[in-house]
Amino acid sequence: MVTTVTGGETSAILIRAGRGLEWKVLMVVDSRISGFYKLTREQRARKLAELAGLSDDEIGALANPGRVDMEILDHMIENVVGAMTLPIGIATNFLVDGKDYLIPMAIEEPSVVAAASNAARMARDLGGFTATDTGPLMIAQVQAVGVPTPFAAKQQVLKARDEILSLANAQDPVLVRFGGGAKDLRVRVIDSHIGPMLITELIVDVRDAMGANAVNTMAEAVAPLVERLTGGKVLLRILSNLADLRIVRATATFDKELLGGDEIVDGIIAAWAFAEADPYRCATHNKGIMNGVDAVVIATGNDFRAIEAGAHSYAAVGGYSSLTKYEKRKDGHIIGTIEIPMAVGLVGGATKIHPTARTCVRILGVKTALELGHVIASVGLAQNLAALRALVAEGIQKGHMALHARNVAATAGAKGELIDVIADRLVKEKNVRVERAKEILAELKRD
Repeated sequence: MVTTVTGGETSAILIRAGRGLEWKVLMVVDSRISGFYKLTREQRARKLAELAGLSDDEIGALANPGRVDMEILDHMIENVVGAMTLPIGIATNFLVDGKDYLIPMAIEEPSVVAAASNAARMARDLGGFTATDTGPLMIAQVQAVGVPTPFAAKQQVLKARDEILSLANAQDPVLVRFGGGAKDLRVRVIDSHIGPMLITELIVDVRDAMGANAVNTMAEAVAPLVERLTGGKVLLRILSNLADLRIVRATATFDKELLGGDEIVDGIIAAWAFAEADPYRCATHNKGIMNGVDAVVIATGNDFRAIEAGAHSYAAVGGYSSLTKYEKRKDGHIIGTIEIPMAVGLVGGATKIHPTARTCVRILGVKTALELGHVIASVGLAQNLAALRALVAEGIQKGHMALHARNVAATAGAKGELIDVIADRLVKEKNVRVERAKEILAELKRD
């Protein structure tokens, strides 16, 4: 038996199999949390634990990162001496593919979490975000050099397609059992400074993994066979982070009144057109997208360097351009889209090992890597829209500096309530500097 229970800010889907069995919570929904930012840090943690059904250990991994077992970290990389912690904030209001999400974001830059939450609110009443994907396909490349007849060798490799795919799949029978594995083969002859190269590419369905280890292992396994078929020498056997077969596309319509009216909408489209036309602007434009994307990728223990490499190389295909597009509808609302490679996983790596990453995945409630990719792309679109709106409405510095002032106050030595008092003074004076913060702190202490 399945039922839905709603009350206050929490709505849960409950299930039980038969008479006398206990109800179990399957999913907590509704990412709208009124006044979340006004709560203390401890109150926010308790509210999050309540909404996401977190255990004491899980919320402890967030609220007290010093509790993370150093033995876990010692086995993640070499020469470990300690840990670097980043603040994790929760973005609210996100409705993606008809489902609510609370979004954990690990980032040091002020205003990012608030901006994403605000943009999600502007899209929510018009349907939120919808996303599609091309599947979890990764590319493994095998480089052969010194091939005597590269175009004839290309045909030989293609003829051996089934043998190569079978050899690749023998390396990971578990992946194959779950429906993944090497699915296809493509071969390219490319020119280079040292002559033509024959590049054999395995197309691998990696299911819920990021996939680097799986595809690299397959590339290693088929290399000797490629060498025999081509008569050349195989050098590199490695994945490509230009994951253009693993694309996520997300779209949302943003309310023109909440944005600030037609003038703001037109300004946003003009700002995007500037980025499309000029790579100097576009570099910062796409960086704003990655502010949102990377924050979720890091929080979930995924490889943000791979995501960055894939995003910017994809944007550079055919000339560096924006990962987002914006159009004004007839009713004046603005519709935004994003198209981005999204090689993220839920199995393996830090996502499974690091307790904070595991807790962040639990907060999200995602069940597959594709679902996670839909959410992350939506956050990137929201973040970009919010940045463009800030640029054309009040200028990026106004909101950013208001939050930055708190960091400056803390740097000057302020603690507790004094941080907000000093930050407010700095913003009003339009003098957000550590030296001025120290002067105000000294005045307050004298008083």
